[in-house]
Amino acid sequence: MRNNELRGPTAIDTDIIPNDSEHVFAEEALYQEVMMRYHCAILEMNTKLEVLSKDLAVRYRRNPIEFIESRLKKPSSIARKLEKMGKPVTVESMEENLSDIAGIRVLCAYIDDIYEIARMLARQKDVSILTVKDYIKNPKDNGYRSYHMIVEIPVYFSDNVRPVRCEIQIRTIAMDFWATLDHDMQYKKRVEDAEEIMKELKECADIIHSTDEKMMRLRERIHRIE
Repeated sequence: MRNNELRGPTAIDTDIIPNDSEHVFAEEALYQEVMMRYHCAILEMNTKLEVLSKDLAVRYRRNPIEFIESRLKKPSSIARKLEKMGKPVTVESMEENLSDIAGIRVLCAYIDDIYEIARMLARQKDVSILTVKDYIKNPKDNGYRSYHMIVEIPVYFSDNVRPVRCEIQIRTIAMDFWATLDHDMQYKKRVEDAEEIMKELKECADIIHSTDEKMMRLRERIHRIE
């Protein structure tokens, strides 16, 4: 399982809190404490997903979870998003207005695995589902497909319990492959033939989705024969 921007499953120190030269919050000590909470929420959700992964692998001899990736949003990205929303760039504003500071991405082999993992998470009593955006059934105009959940989970600290929000994206490996290239395109300031590239990316998104669906149907046929 790959880990993105986190150093290790139990490494809780200031080195795991993303920082950059573009923007540093004025309330540095408070920022570090709050980001530690988001990091702990990622640890909690990773544990839940890893337990599901091991359970499914033993019970059904097939694991629908291929990879689990996680990341904490960088302060410069947080600041840009708050400014775009017209909100003050403060730690309090960050906690109140943003739900994707802690992010987990779950990669599956097949489309139906995505919905099964989402249902399993929703059944857990300590996981509160705040919002769901199904970009698989309702893709974005550029062809982006993924299943997004904003959840809130209790995190137990030394002196209290705090509910912490986390964004979970569940998608197939093919969807993730496409999204990586689209992300590169979005963040390039100058790209020749940008309009033509976006058109071709949209075509690729449709082909990938068609392939995902066909692979799922083929797997079903193979399993019926068995």
